[in-house]
Amino acid sequence: MEPHLICLDLDGTLLRTDKTISKRTEAVIQALKEKGHLIMIATGRPYRVSKEYYRQLRLETPIVNFNGAYVHHPDDPGWGVYHTPIPLPVVENILRTCEAFHLQNIIVEHMDDVYIKNYDAELTESFKVNVGQLQIGPIFENLKTDPTCVLIQTENSETERLLKALDTQYTDAVHQRSWGNPSNMIEIIRNGVNKAVGIKRVAEYYHIPRERIIAFGDEDNDLEMLAYAGRGIAMGNAAERIKQAADDVTLTNDEDGIAAYLERLL
Repeated sequence: MEPHLICLDLDGTLLRTDKTISKRTEAVIQALKEKGHLIMIATGRPYRVSKEYYRQLRLETPIVNFNGAYVHHPDDPGWGVYHTPIPLPVVENILRTCEAFHLQNIIVEHMDDVYIKNYDAELTESFKVNVGQLQIGPIFENLKTDPTCVLIQTENSETERLLKALDTQYTDAVHQRSWGNPSNMIEIIRNGVNKAVGIKRVAEYYHIPRERIIAFGDEDNDLEMLAYAGRGIAMGNAAERIKQAADDVTLTNDEDGIAAYLERLL
């Protein structure tokens, strides 16, 4: 069988609810690697909080982070580093727009550096993992370079109104998605950036055609990836709109959905 490129989202897909990879799924991935198939991770997480899974699976491929805003090969600097940040003036305008809304917090990330507007013990602790520098305080005073992404933690009642304002004013510059409860986060990255863009770059490098790309996901940020892949597979725990957009549906992340599908297919 010709090699396939198998693209795996992390949270809600490869990872079980307890944020671990099951023994069965890990064994299937290793068996497929031995057969010559290529396995890669495509996640909204930054690399610093996804590399433990990259190392656990002993991957030898590039990785897509920040939903496509950062693509690189952890063990091959010569492969290239593709970073697509948001222009700083655009971020400044967005944050000014946000001042008219009731927000809980603003988090800005540039690669491994994190900037948090308001101190929050639990939130700050969650961003400390393998962080480069962590600064708390006024974003404008601390941020001096184009950031990779912006996270806006909203009041539940303000989420839709703020999304509409951002979509109206900055639709050509950035793309935003909201996370549901309990986070109530709006994630903003540069317009035109998504997981499919990163996967396409990797597939072209390895000369893998779209019909031999298999992608697994469960959330809105996986939609472009599922559409681009020859086989876009929604997890059993995915929202109904994700399942309807996918080519097929497998079991949930807690039922080894990836392993079950790949065992049957490959």
